[in-house]
Amino acid sequence: MHLIPYDFDLFHSPLDHWHPFSSVKNSLSTDIIENDKELEIIMDIPGVKKENVKITLEKGILTVSASTQGESEEKDKEGNYIRKERYSGNYTRSFSVSEGLSKEDIKAKMVDGTLTLTIPKNIEKSSPSETIEIE
Repeated sequence: MHLIPYDFDLFHSPLDHWHPFSSVKNSLSTDIIENDKELEIIMDIPGVKKENVKITLEKGILTVSASTQGESEEKDKEGNYIRKERYSGNYTRSFSVSEGLSKEDIKAKMVDGTLTLTIPKNIEKSSPSETIEIE
């Protein structure tokens, strides 16, 4: 089985993802490790809670989506704002995988802001659209 990143943008070079000021959509930093039996996808998702991560599998496309939002503030001694900021972010990364995979075949685990997906190789059954649970 070949794992091909599926997120692409026709109007930007793939190298735009590496530029610190790039306006290309947010992408999750990913490592892919392959051995004889499986593929392991390791994604850094710092600051995102497990319940804000969604993993779907549809027609051979594995998609990981994450969202985060928060607020920080700093006040002086009198309680007046010195600084107040709000932030939010949405991240998506998709991969082309075997169309025979089902959600039962994929294991997902999230520990300390790192999501690990374990995908077996050489699966030959068909699958409908499914959401994968994170341990």
